[in-house]
Order: sequence, then C-alpha cells, then structure tokens
Amino acid sequence: MSAIRMKPPAASRTRLTGLGARLTATACCVAALAVLVGCESTTTRGAVGGDRKQLLLVSSAELEQVAAQGYLKLKTEATTAGTLNQDPALLRRVTTIANRLTPHTGVFRADAPGWKWETNVITSDQVNAFCMPGGKIMVYTGLAQQLKLTDDELAVVMGHEMAHALREHSREQVSQAMAAQTAIGVGSAVLGLGQASTEIAGTVYESLIATRFSRNDETESDRIGLELMARAGYDPRAGVSLWQKMGGAKSGSAPPEFLSSHPADDRRVQTIQGLLPTVMPLYQAATKR
Repeated sequence: MSAIRMKPPAASRTRLTGLGARLTATACCVAALAVLVGCESTTTRGAVGGDRKQLLLVSSAELEQVAAQGYLKLKTEATTAGTLNQDPALLRRVTTIANRLTPHTGVFRADAPGWKWETNVITSDQVNAFCMPGGKIMVYTGLAQQLKLTDDELAVVMGHEMAHALREHSREQVSQAMAAQTAIGVGSAVLGLGQASTEIAGTVYESLIATRFSRNDETESDRIGLELMARAGYDPRAGVSLWQKMGGAKSGSAPPEFLSSHPADDRRVQTIQGLLPTVMPLYQAATKR
C-alpha cells in the first residue's frame, strides 16, 4: 500500500521551518561547545574497533563515586529483602565468568584490570544485568533462569555490560545531556525562542538525538563485549543464540528502531555475525592455551 504524504498548512510550515533553523543553530552551539572542551576516547581499538572520540565534561572519579554509593544501596536493600546472592550456583557461574573476562579488559584500557571489580546476584524475575562505572556488576536471576542461558550466553551479556563501563557510556551521556541543556538554553536566549519552542527543541533532542546516542552505545558494547568473551575462551557464536532468545522472550510490539534506545534484535544478530570472522580466531587461540 502506497503512503500518502500530507503537507501541513502554510502557517504551520512556516513555524516548522523557523523551528528547524533554530534547532540547527542550537545544534551548532552543541558542536561549538564540543570543540571548546575537546573530545577523547576512553578506550583503544582492540580487534573490533573501540576508540571513537567522546564528549566528556565530567570526571570518571565523580561518576564512580556516585555509582559506588548506588551499588552499595542496592546491595543493602537486597540484603534486607533477602534477595542478595541467594542462588549460590548462579553466583559461582557469573563470578567465574567475570574473573575470566576481567584480565582481557586491558586490551581496551590499561587501568581496567586493576579496577575494584565486584559481581553479585539478585533474586528477581527481571531479565536484567548491568555493570556500573568502575566495574560493579549485578546479575538478576530472571536473566539466566527465564532464558535458560548457557555460560557462553551469560558471557555475552556480561561482556556487553562490562564494555559499557570500559567505554564510560554513563559519563558520556551525562556530558551530552549537559551540553544539550546548555546549548538549548543559550539558543533560547540568543535566538529568541519562546517557552513552547524551547520545550519542543528539548523534546526533539530527547526523542531522537539522545536515543541515537544510546543505540550507538549498545552497538559499541556488543562489539567490545564480543571480543572480551572470545579472548576469555567463550564461544562468540553464542551472541546469535542469545539475541534470538531475547527476541523470542519479548511480548507486545517494540517501538520503531529509530525511536528505541536499543538496536533491534535482528540488527544485533547481523552485527555479531559480521564480527565472527574477527573474533573467532581470538576464541580459537584462547581455547588452545
């Protein structure tokens, strides 16, 4: 069925055109700020490529302090609720995986093997896991149990989450938000945007630009995590089966990929399949040691 394209009324087109020009100017403010503060990469390339330049306006120490406090609070609450590390078998599995992955983080940044890495398990139906800045890992039992994950598939997830910490994606996203807020505020004052237009500009940023950053982060973590697990002797082909399981476990309709904070599962499978020729030799070399 062919799509019918409708034009807005002339007055609306004028307002949209004016807003577009103002948003472009605001984007220029963001770009100018990035030039002023400079960009750097938190990691080196590795085999899969992981040295994209990043906007970093806050220090690692600030984010790691906040993360450590949040992680401690989460553990304390889970201990009180009787849900922290109540599955000894899963705790042994994820701790073993983390211990095998951690030495290989040095491929991407020399300081990472010396971080105060920590791994814990929370009993919950949530299909979830994360790694906070500084290497604080949490795995939820629902992830392993509901999807019936193998150790290789768990290594895909944990490598991916550790990659977020290595790339300091939280620090980058905070910096991007700071830059955007500053630029939108400056743009509003300099360009004479009214309150409504300012809110629209912020909404556009949140719904399109910010989610694009997040999808980029997810793809980077897929790539780096796959290399970490391969170097640790876990089969990277498990990345394909993992995301197939993830796709099968979802209920309801997902939002369009361009408005989603995560790449579509089939896109992730394609990315992993494209990387297998690069990471399989690393896995094969690890299994021969």
